[in-house]
Amino acid sequence: MRAIVGLWRWRNNPLRRGTDLVEAWLGLIALVAVVVAVPVIGVSVTHVTRDALLASVHKEHEARHAVTATVLRKVASPPVDPDPETSSARDAHSRVLARWTAPDHTDHYGIVLSSLKSPDEGDHFRLWTDERGQVVGRPLDGATATTHAVLAGLGAAAAATTLIEGTRRLVLWRMVRARYARLDRAWEKAGPDWGRTGTGS
Repeated sequence: MRAIVGLWRWRNNPLRRGTDLVEAWLGLIALVAVVVAVPVIGVSVTHVTRDALLASVHKEHEARHAVTATVLRKVASPPVDPDPETSSARDAHSRVLARWTAPDHTDHYGIVLSSLKSPDEGDHFRLWTDERGQVVGRPLDGATATTHAVLAGLGAAAAATTLIEGTRRLVLWRMVRARYARLDRAWEKAGPDWGRTGTGS
């Protein structure tokens, strides 16, 4: 809005400098870029990221399988971890010795994390494995993929806005420096004779 006002103010103003008009046009171009280009960038990045993540989700769901594991016994937890992020994730699960059958019908045993709060022998819980029965992480779901894609789009839009505004400010900064340099040169030329009789001042 300031750019439009600036253009109108400098339209036929006799005090207008060339840099004033450039500054106003620069502001208008930046405004149009933010209003038009930034949403396009955000939406495009969201769509591209979402397609890539959904393809990954599809591959993960093909390669990972939910199997039912049976608790054989509870296993003592490892020593307390001083890192609050890793310890909070671990505290939400119980370590158990469990048995499960892989998609290839082979039996497996191992110490795994279960979502059971108080696991007892014979309790069942869901476990994600690959085709050979090796424990893997839970596959990404479509809703989470979409959320990540939207966040990526917002991040790209914010980055584009920052780039546009940063470029505008950099150009303005260089223009102001050049303006001050010209003013200094003019002042040095007129300064020694400033106010003297007969110098045309």
